Amino acid sequence: MTMKKNVVSVLTVSAVVGVASYMLKDQANRQKLKECLQNMKAKLPSLPQKQDTASFPVEKAGHPHPHDIEDNKMVSEGSMYPVQYYDQKKK
Repeated sequence: MTMKKNVVSVLTVSAVVGVASYMLKDQANRQKLKECLQNMKAKLPSLPQKQDTASFPVEKAGHPHPHDIEDNKMVSEGSMYPVQYYDQKKK
C-alpha cells in the first residue's frame, strides 16, 4: 500500500513539474506569474514587514558591547526593583 502511495506521489510531483516548466518557458507567462505572486504577497497582512532600523527608538539593546564597561556593570548588577520591593515587604 505504501509503495502505491509513493509511486502516486512521484507521478504527481513529476506531472506538476512538467506542466510548470512547460507553462513557464514563455517569458510572458513568467512575467504574469511574477506579477500574480507580488499581488498575492501585497494582499497578505500577516507577512512581517522589514523595519527601518534608523527610526527605531532604542539605540542599543540586547547584548552589551564587551568594551562598554559601564553598561556591562549595569547589566551584571541586574534590576534593583525586586530587591528594594523585597526589602520593603520584609520591613
